[in-house]
Amino acid sequence: MSYIPKTISEVVTEYLNNNTFLPAIQREYVWNTPAIEKLFDSIMGDYPISTFLFWKIREENKNQWTAYEFIRDFDGEKPHNKEANLAGVNQDIILVLDGQQRLTSLFIGLKGSYRFFYYKWHKTRLYFNLLTPEVEPENPEELTYDFKFRTDKLPDPRNPKPQYWYLVGDILNHVDAEDAKKSIKGDLANFTEEQRDTANTHIGRLHSRIHTLRLLNYYEEKSQSYNKVVEAFIRANTGGVKLGYSDILLSTATAKWNTLNAREEIHEFTDDINKIGNGYSFEKDFVLKGCLYLTDNLPIQYKVENFTRTNLEKIENNWEVTKSSIEKAIKLVSKFGFNDKNLVSKGALLPIALYIQLLNKRNFVESTASADVLNQLSIQRWLTVALLKNAFGGSSDRTLKLVQDVIKGQQGLTKFPFDEINKRLNIDASFNEIEIEQLLSVSYSTKYSYLLLSLLYPNRDWKDNKYHEDHIYPKSEFTTAKLKQRGYDEATIKEYQRHYNTLANLQLLTDKENIEKKAADFDKWIASRDENFKIRHTIPDLSSYNFDSFLEFINHRSGLIKGMLKQIVMEMDTVEEVA
Repeated sequence: MSYIPKTISEVVTEYLNNNTFLPAIQREYVWNTPAIEKLFDSIMGDYPISTFLFWKIREENKNQWTAYEFIRDFDGEKPHNKEANLAGVNQDIILVLDGQQRLTSLFIGLKGSYRFFYYKWHKTRLYFNLLTPEVEPENPEELTYDFKFRTDKLPDPRNPKPQYWYLVGDILNHVDAEDAKKSIKGDLANFTEEQRDTANTHIGRLHSRIHTLRLLNYYEEKSQSYNKVVEAFIRANTGGVKLGYSDILLSTATAKWNTLNAREEIHEFTDDINKIGNGYSFEKDFVLKGCLYLTDNLPIQYKVENFTRTNLEKIENNWEVTKSSIEKAIKLVSKFGFNDKNLVSKGALLPIALYIQLLNKRNFVESTASADVLNQLSIQRWLTVALLKNAFGGSSDRTLKLVQDVIKGQQGLTKFPFDEINKRLNIDASFNEIEIEQLLSVSYSTKYSYLLLSLLYPNRDWKDNKYHEDHIYPKSEFTTAKLKQRGYDEATIKEYQRHYNTLANLQLLTDKENIEKKAADFDKWIASRDENFKIRHTIPDLSSYNFDSFLEFINHRSGLIKGMLKQIVMEMDTVEEVA
């Protein structure tokens, strides 16, 4: 492979947003200000910043692709890339397949700004303290040079070090390094000779790294074959955030909608659903998967041949219905206490969205009619079992397709097909003793811990409240040293340590309660609680809750939790019979 070298100033001033853009397959810009500062520090320190992969598209083919501009002025409130207008570009164009984060960072640092929120909104630009001596740090993670995003060039009164903050982008104004030095000469008059020498050395070095040295080396892919470019993109990005074939295909496919701006629509909708309830972390891929799942006669699998223009038109035409169905599904499960922590497989929401879409009943999610409430409860119970049984682990596409076939095959759809789905997936809706024991052994802050804990609070109001997993008996007391100090033998210590991090010693507290409790002894903490605390948190009635009673507590609470899990199954059966 032959690489083409370019200077940073050449690429930033002549390439970016002139003839060089981002393809739809690129993810968004994610670097923060420390990452940009570290990039400039690496450039100044002659560290390699890796190579780049560009895709050259012939002018006659440019309209086949949707391209996006590089972000020059990053805004944390509006972080999305703007679609590029290629109509006025009368030449071959370049789309960056590998190097977006670094090139955007150079663009922001040299020609733009970075707006972020920290107590309030700050619009900052990159500055370089020219008076900081070049000293090799002992810790390789520390930076050699003093780059900082700041609101202005004024010295920080809290910083005792000598300061002269130079706006890094001003280096682009000077073709010659001596001119750059002359531009700051007057400002340095009141500093010592040594400080002036340091500043001039820094400005000269910065100028050479930006204007003279060819530090940007890129390989130019000239193939006009989409499949080859997609493969090149995937291979080029395996060193960073691992990208799957589905990410690439879906991003490209939705960029070809006819009347809507697909990227803006999908980003905006993803942002909106992430604000439901206490907040979620759905990604664009979930929404795109929903487009396939909720549109008639489309395959679920990601293959190039599936994204025909006909299929894309179907997705676009069904977009409003897709959005409504997904939003309603999320609002429904949010009402039942499912949140970002206990919704361990977000794909499980798609069958619920499909059912709501086909049910086509106005205000179903908000309805308090008895038949609707029973139907809602049936959905809640199915989702709970499906998640705990890991129904959507492994081959989730196959599972989704099986459930889709069941839902679409129902007559009337007045009732959520709970039993039919479970039979098709070979799921037993009950929990046997072995499964319950396995659930009780789930550890603190793991995949299913929050989900299981949330089941212990069936009447809790989840809206607008945030809950934390908490050790009932504080985990800090279960170190071997502390247990030996209490006089426990090795067998007892082993038993204490086997149970302290499992479900029977966990509860959900509000963030305020958790802060108040900290590592308080449980016997003292429970004595300060209201009379309904035990009922709310499934706490057994014991004569003592001191630390010596821990194993007795675990034994009794495990029994209560087993009973609740069995009760959930009984309630499911009751719901199904009534419905």
